[in-house]
Amino acid sequence: MTKTAILIGATGLVGNELLHKLLNSDRYIKVVTLSRRALPITHAKLVNHVIDFEKLTQYVELFKGDVLFSCLGTTRKQAGSTQAQRRVDVDYQFIAAQLAASNGISHYCLVSSSGANAHSNSPYLKMKGELEQHIKALAFDKISIFQPSLLLGDREQFRVAERIGSVIFPVITRLPFLKRYKPITGKQVAQKILSVSLAQQVKLSYYVLDELLE
Repeated sequence: MTKTAILIGATGLVGNELLHKLLNSDRYIKVVTLSRRALPITHAKLVNHVIDFEKLTQYVELFKGDVLFSCLGTTRKQAGSTQAQRRVDVDYQFIAAQLAASNGISHYCLVSSSGANAHSNSPYLKMKGELEQHIKALAFDKISIFQPSLLLGDREQFRVAERIGSVIFPVITRLPFLKRYKPITGKQVAQKILSVSLAQQVKLSYYVLDELLE
């Protein structure tokens, strides 16, 4: 059976990789993307809507399909403040998920983070953990939560910390207790997301680093 995908965060590292995999998959007949600006690609299966995320509830009719893929995310530096980052990393994604659930979308796939914890002292990990908790309360038939560590790949914006981490982390994560933080490419995560979206049967499943590398 063919599916229709809804994707937010298509311009990010994982989202962009996932977009191309969805377009190349014969299991997805239509891919709807919601973005702040027009995507630089065209495809027979692609429908790109340019929207204002501050007015997400006005676009409820666009959230119709089989799977919602949420790859949205930013950094505090890009957003300008922790509060502004939270607006993107928590509020936008939760509102989008609510709209999808209200329209009967059955499967929700979220790109979260390794170490996500609603009680974390890290603002970033706390945001990710809180979003996970909010999502689990919604009426999706299936929820898939992906928790990669440091993501490697070509981004639109250069990130110094990630470039340093891409050199250091592969060395220090050889230690057994640090293996869960081993870097992974956006392409590897996107491939796992695509596979899970077609195969998961249980209500809720988490996918951590070792599983993402399969």
